[in-house]
Amino acid sequence: MYTSLLYGVCAQPPGVSPMAEVAHTVDWELRLGFLIHDVSRLRRSAFDRCLKPLNVTRSQWWVLAYLSRQDGMTQSQLAEELDMGKVAIGGLIDRLEKSGLLRREADASDRRVNRVFLEPKSKQLIARMRKVSHRMNEEILAGLTDANLEIAATTLDAMKRNLLAYLDASES
Repeated sequence: MYTSLLYGVCAQPPGVSPMAEVAHTVDWELRLGFLIHDVSRLRRSAFDRCLKPLNVTRSQWWVLAYLSRQDGMTQSQLAEELDMGKVAIGGLIDRLEKSGLLRREADASDRRVNRVFLEPKSKQLIARMRKVSHRMNEEILAGLTDANLEIAATTLDAMKRNLLAYLDASES
């Protein structure tokens, strides 16, 4: 339980019953989950609004963002990372390819596998997207200290690692 971090592994804080502690923990867990979800949803909506003048949809900017970090991913890797079906990602890549933002190439060692690469036109768009993102982040992070941001990032990173470990363990 969360107070165990303050008072020792099994100890209760002074004057708090075990049942009150359980209720507090459940409330905190629900609140934290909703807060993470709400912040993520609101940030995506704000970013969508910021990118609207660039004529980029959420699905498109996700693909471009992933490829900007790892150009040449396979189509299957992209589908998995974006939690999309192979048909859906294929259609999205088709549209981005027709726009001149991406190209597909057959994998050198397995011709059945398509690798997806950014075209120079997309790199210019990604640079503009990053500027928009930077301006938006300045606004949404206004008033937060570097120390608070570091704590938040460290906490979320630990939660992400724990979630990945949980998902890996449940697959085995």
